[in-house]
Amino acid sequence: MTHLPIILDPEATKLDMADNKIKSIAPKDFSGLLNLDTLDLSKNNLDDESFSQNPLSNLTFLKKLNLDNNLLTRVPALPSSLEELKINKNKLSAVTPYCFRGLNSLLNLELEENGLHEGSVSPQAFRPLQKLLELQLDNNRFRSLPVGLPPSLQELEINENLIEEVTEQALRGCIHLRVLDMSHNLLHQQGIDPHAWRHARSLETLDLSHNQFTSVPMNLPRPLRKLDLQHNNITQIPAFTFRHLRPGLQSLHLSHNALSNEGVQRYSFVGSYRSLGELFLDNNSLREVPRCVRQFKNLQLLRLNNNLIRRLRQWGVCHPRNPGTTLASVHMENNLLEVDKIPQNVFTCLTDAKGLVLQPQKGHTNNK
Repeated sequence: MTHLPIILDPEATKLDMADNKIKSIAPKDFSGLLNLDTLDLSKNNLDDESFSQNPLSNLTFLKKLNLDNNLLTRVPALPSSLEELKINKNKLSAVTPYCFRGLNSLLNLELEENGLHEGSVSPQAFRPLQKLLELQLDNNRFRSLPVGLPPSLQELEINENLIEEVTEQALRGCIHLRVLDMSHNLLHQQGIDPHAWRHARSLETLDLSHNQFTSVPMNLPRPLRKLDLQHNNITQIPAFTFRHLRPGLQSLHLSHNALSNEGVQRYSFVGSYRSLGELFLDNNSLREVPRCVRQFKNLQLLRLNNNLIRRLRQWGVCHPRNPGTTLASVHMENNLLEVDKIPQNVFTCLTDAKGLVLQPQKGHTNNK
């Protein structure tokens, strides 16, 4: 289909015209659909000229618009009623100060895979978006966070870019930001300013996986609850890294790194012993269970599989002076353990016997 059919249905609220070959639209095309609240025009051949007549101007009730997979180089004129806008996989070359003008009700904006970078996004571009909650900028060419993010923002996804730094000014005004995903970038600990999180007073979830960290970064945002650092090259967790966090870290992913026992210091987890519920240390180079593990008060899930652990010490996971344990699941498969030589009291604190996974082991065929 190369153009929209004439539809006369004033009761219709949704129209799906995705995956066609439409390249021109006009106001008359929607004259019989004035009550639309959802319109999907994704996977067509729409370009800037297609919107030259402001074809959506009469759709005053439109709330959701999908323009993914088209040929747009700029944001077209859009109805002020929009709450959700998707312009992923287009050819946007710039986000100007006026492109979102009038979109005061927009809550969710997706601009993934457009080749955008910090120099092509005006610092005033997001200013009209006074209610924006979610912004997705994945798969672009950002080397740093764009300036002028709206204060209302709660979730920002900017993974699979080229980000190398987070400056002190990057999140200025983002006092409501709760979730930040910067995975699959080029970040390392020296690229994060010591005061980078000063304005992120609500940040609870931070994804820094698939970057270039060699150490768990210091000066983490105080309200952080979930931290993902898997698939880096981390060799150490500095002492007191989590001490300042309130109310405390709940989930820590350190899978697929280069941690050895020397990199897990005596005071590495200070500040998280009462709060942490999930600890992922699998796929590292640990030769034994870190002694600090038995100090956690509310740990429920512990993953130590795919390491180099050869033996377990008595009380190595569960300690008799740490009563009231909540530990329900321990994974230790694919290590170098001889299962039949494990001391009987190592896992006595598990609340669920089925939560213990010991098999298989590298080089061993024990069936116990």
